[in-house]
Amino acid sequence: MNLNKVFLIGRLTADPQLRTTTGGQSVTSFSVATNRVWTDKQGQKQEDVQFHNVVVWGRQAEIASQFLKKGSMVMVEGRLQNRSWQDKQGQNRTTTEVVCERMQFGPRAGSTSAPQAGGWQGKSAAPAQGVDESPHEALPEIDLEEGDIKPENIPF
Repeated sequence: MNLNKVFLIGRLTADPQLRTTTGGQSVTSFSVATNRVWTDKQGQKQEDVQFHNVVVWGRQAEIASQFLKKGSMVMVEGRLQNRSWQDKQGQNRTTTEVVCERMQFGPRAGSTSAPQAGGWQGKSAAPAQGVDESPHEALPEIDLEEGDIKPENIPF
């Protein structure tokens, strides 16, 4: 069995470019930057940045174009594909790109909420009315009298 699967988590290097094929299909392309940080043998912090070309088709292309922008964090799941063509000077060119099969948006810029448990969410949940999200204040205690919670009322 063979497998061609890629997972990337990174930030867009520019705004996505939405186009439409002659057949009417939407296609969006963008570049994602990922980095790797390590300490070398001399104890110096090193960093390597890689840039990945991503292509998204169909409805996902329209959504990506609408909600993503330069600097947005995104997780892309897809497959690697090589393409070859001849440029205007007659030179043969080849590129490797990630064909997106699934994507998830990271937190929006300026948002103080972290990604939700169980995966990233495209929207951050609004706090309940009257709840103070200040990290320095203690949470209020709720006193439950015995008999308030019955096992038959628990939905699981």
